[in-house]
Amino acid sequence: MPAKNGAIKLVAGNSNPALADAIAAWLGLPLTRAIVRRFADMEVFVEIQENVRGSDVFIIQSTSYPANDHLMELLIITDALRRASARRITAVIPYFGYARQDRKAGPRTPISAKLVSNLITHAGADRVMTLDLHAGQIQGFFDIPTDNLYASPVMVRDIKERFDLANLMVVSPDVGGVVRARGLAKRINAPLAIIDKRRERAGESEVMNVIGEVKGYTCILIDDIVDSGGTLVNAADALLANGAKEVFGYITHGVLSGGATARIASSKLKELVITDSIQPTEAIRVAQNIRVLSIASLIADAIGRTAAEESVSSLFD
Repeated sequence: MPAKNGAIKLVAGNSNPALADAIAAWLGLPLTRAIVRRFADMEVFVEIQENVRGSDVFIIQSTSYPANDHLMELLIITDALRRASARRITAVIPYFGYARQDRKAGPRTPISAKLVSNLITHAGADRVMTLDLHAGQIQGFFDIPTDNLYASPVMVRDIKERFDLANLMVVSPDVGGVVRARGLAKRINAPLAIIDKRRERAGESEVMNVIGEVKGYTCILIDDIVDSGGTLVNAADALLANGAKEVFGYITHGVLSGGATARIASSKLKELVITDSIQPTEAIRVAQNIRVLSIASLIADAIGRTAAEESVSSLFD
């Protein structure tokens, strides 16, 4: 797909090469030849091995585990492209890793999402493209244009193919995710329930209440991030205890740190569906009740529209 001004170039870091390859295939473009490696002391070294002068360049790089390594790769790739006279640099960050630190959670704590936004901007990015930000207001942390894409069209298509919509209920696993869950419920014309929970400490949650009548329904839990898996497992238990027929989870970013994959695998959750915004580990690939949806076509469409100066928001109308 031609850009409005200059050729499109795709550059990938090491965070998710499979997704980068899939996006390139959808666009019918090769990935730009580049070296992204480490020195012996683990310093990041980048060399762009093609001419990018005057090009519209898209860097495909999630800031997933190890978050700091992948963030430094993104910053150094951006600097290399800026010094190579790329016309425009777009940081495509399917998973924006510091998004949960979007406010002062207590005295003398940082707002790390703002710091990372500043780093990306000052490294030389002209715009940012990301997916299902943990908090939508993070778009305002950037002083450059920022497109927050949504995985909901991909999820809605999958849900319509696999479920009887007449017996389906969408559930938000906490009060903070109600807007996200309501949006998906509206797309599939399904009722909405909410889990009221109390979080005692980071990484742990205690389900307190189910708001809504879930008895006899197949429930779909919707959220942006699954990390420890505790919230999801506890929510599934609560829904089943209140008469739900089955419980599925549709989560955009499968962080699944520590023993989360094993926790999900041994839970009463019928299936957890995640996207490939974060490259799945081997444990995720072999888990019987975890399935991965590709968001390559969604991101490829957004890249193509950005390059052609067309509307990106119309993808979600």
